[in-house]
Amino acid sequence: MLELKDLPDADILKKFADRYPEVDIDRVMQFLTFLRVGTDLSNGLDRYLEAHALLQGRWWVLVLLMREDDGCSSPSKLAGKAGVSRATMTGLLNSLQRDKLVTKMVSHEDRRQTLIKLTTKGQAKLDEVMPEYYRRVNQLMSVLTEAESKTLMQILAKLNQQPVFL
Repeated sequence: MLELKDLPDADILKKFADRYPEVDIDRVMQFLTFLRVGTDLSNGLDRYLEAHALLQGRWWVLVLLMREDDGCSSPSKLAGKAGVSRATMTGLLNSLQRDKLVTKMVSHEDRRQTLIKLTTKGQAKLDEVMPEYYRRVNQLMSVLTEAESKTLMQILAKLNQQPVFL
């Protein structure tokens, strides 16, 4: 993915505004900064998980399985919760199964359905990753006051209600 390392300043955006009258320089700056922060956070998470032989997709599947009371879910439900295609989920599950972090089993209720179960090794991997993950999240977010944290959550909730435009 291409990353914008050099965010434009207001003078540069003014050139665009001269050509495209729809440009609201302040809002574009807010959006690009928000996008940049999100990219940096995602890249930082990737670097952390890579040190534990995980990628975000594989890690999210393990987390989604841990959220289930019995550590089980169907591939289609996992794909839906992760926001990926079934084909992408199949690739993630095959990789996790190869590493013995998950196992496939037949549903007791419907023998036609395959379920994915978090293995003991998969839970151990999460137990290895999650404490430091939470420590890092806490450290990152600690720069915000309680009031700023609440405001940030309100802003994010508001933005999340908007239809995705891209």
